[in-house]
Formats: sequence, C-alpha cells, structure tokens
Amino acid sequence: MSEHYFSNNPQSKTSPRTWMYELRGRSFHFTSDVGVFSKNDIDFGSRLLIEQFQEPQIKGDILDVGCGYGPIGLSLAADIKDRSVLMVDVNERAVELAKQNASANSITNVTIQTSDLYSAIDDASRFAAIVTNPPIRAGKKVVHQIFEGAKDLLLPDGELWIVIQKKQGAPSAKEKLNDLFGNVEVVKKDKGYYILKAQSV
Repeated sequence: MSEHYFSNNPQSKTSPRTWMYELRGRSFHFTSDVGVFSKNDIDFGSRLLIEQFQEPQIKGDILDVGCGYGPIGLSLAADIKDRSVLMVDVNERAVELAKQNASANSITNVTIQTSDLYSAIDDASRFAAIVTNPPIRAGKKVVHQIFEGAKDLLLPDGELWIVIQKKQGAPSAKEKLNDLFGNVEVVKKDKGYYILKAQSV
C-alpha cells in the first residue's frame, strides 16, 4: 500500500528540513519532514487561509483539523494569544513535528494530539472557530466528514473556515456546507483556491 500524508504512522525514512516564514506579521521557524503534507514549504492554500482568517466575535477556543506540522494552528495561536488552539492530525509524525514547532516558536496556548478526524476530541468540547486545509487525497467522503463533524463541535455563531481548490472540489464543498449550515461565504478566491466560511446558527 502506498503511503500518504494522512497515514497514521509513516514508515518513510525521516529527513527533516527547517526554514523561516513570516505569517500574520510574525516570523516562525518550521521543521517539516517526508511523510507529512507539504514537506518542503508552507503550501499556498494554508498561507491564504492563515492570512484571511478573522478572529470570531464570540469567545471560545479554536480547532485546527488536519494540522500537519502546524503552520495554521501555530500562527493563529501566536497571533491570538488569549485563546487556546487545539491541533489534531491522524499522522503521528506530523503531530510530533507540530509539537516541536510549537516549542521552537515559544507558543504555549496550544494542545496538539493525534486524532483520526474528531475521534480523540472530548464530547463536551465546543469551539468558536474550526479551521482546516482538508486532506483532499483522502477522498471526498473524508472531507465531508470533516464538515459534518465540525457542525456538531461549533458553538452557536461559531465559524468553520476551509481552504480548497476549485479543481479539487470547491463547488461541491460549498454546496455541502450550505446544506449543513444553511449559509456559506466565499471569503476569498486566489489562484484557484477558495476560502470558505460557514457559520453555526
């Protein structure tokens, strides 16, 4: 079986790489590795989501689903210090990298854990915002499970923020979100990427 960035325990030989990147007006050092998503750089979609995200009006924590080595969740946590950010990923190597990157950038208002979608999240947890760059290669069913699970985990007036390419299913994602939430906003389009936001009511 071929290995993907959404594998639980990548067996590929480790070869970490570290670089510096500026996000939301702050410089970060990130280390990534083979066997995780976007191992050589921060992908354009994640950067677009990071820069477009706006702090929700309601109080509450933020959840980053499919956090990878951590650029989305860590950059938001560094910028929004009075909120806690929970970061989850099925990929154990990615989770360990995210923990290393949190430490390297002195970001303490985060909790990072292995979770198959929402399986490890406490049933009582509710969030003001959920952000995700969903694992498109895992298939449409998994992507839609992320949307469906988010609806149950958002506080009233909480927001789900997603980045997805048009060619990888943005129109169907928009339709699915509208079915689930009764609303969806295209916050930004850039180079074929869509930032979508749906609000819990």
